[in-house]
Amino acid sequence: MHSLILEAVLLLALIAITLTVIFDKDLMAVVVTYCAFSFITMFLYIVMGAPDVAFTEAVIGVISTIFFVIALKTIDRRCR
Repeated sequence: MHSLILEAVLLLALIAITLTVIFDKDLMAVVVTYCAFSFITMFLYIVMGAPDVAFTEAVIGVISTIFFVIALKTIDRRCR
């Protein structure tokens, strides 16, 4: 029963994070929020009993976050 409540809370957190990613204007904040999405997804996979999928999500989440940060650092974001 407690696992079901935890899964529901994690799914609601994922929905809230998704809405934040969609509507936020600051790209670096979106990347950090995406990292939180990946972490919560990983935790959800662990709760659901899929540690192999959770490990894969952790690796892909970290790598993609690093790529996003590097991409944002190389883009000229000044207004002209």
